[in-house]
Amino acid sequence: MPPTLPIAKNVFGEPLVPCSFKPLTGYFRDGCCKTNEDDVGTHIICTVMSATFLVFSKACGNDLSTPRPEWNFPGLKPGDQWCLCASRWVEAWRAGVAPKVVLESTNQKVLEMVSLDDLRKHAFALREDD
Repeated sequence: MPPTLPIAKNVFGEPLVPCSFKPLTGYFRDGCCKTNEDDVGTHIICTVMSATFLVFSKACGNDLSTPRPEWNFPGLKPGDQWCLCASRWVEAWRAGVAPKVVLESTNQKVLEMVSLDDLRKHAFALREDD
């Protein structure tokens, strides 16, 4: 049985809100942007995919739009929410193509790399009826 993880917190210090169940995301494929020392990519930023970002990521060597059934990966499309690697988001941010961020679902660990103010500038607002 895997070890129990501590309760993950979001960038506001509150319990992490799930990012996406469809497509199922997260390093642990539990819908949340949780991490541990085995998560080399640090998949902790809940993002909303855009066409621009998907093209950028593919050009950088990480094709997120092509389905990979052997990995149970459906391929992403604009509007999908996904726990993105922190380093890829920072790279896209510096290039001016960072996808929107769902702050409530983004792991507070990202604050070691990016300020909350900078994340807020890319915030995706959840609708009340979601």
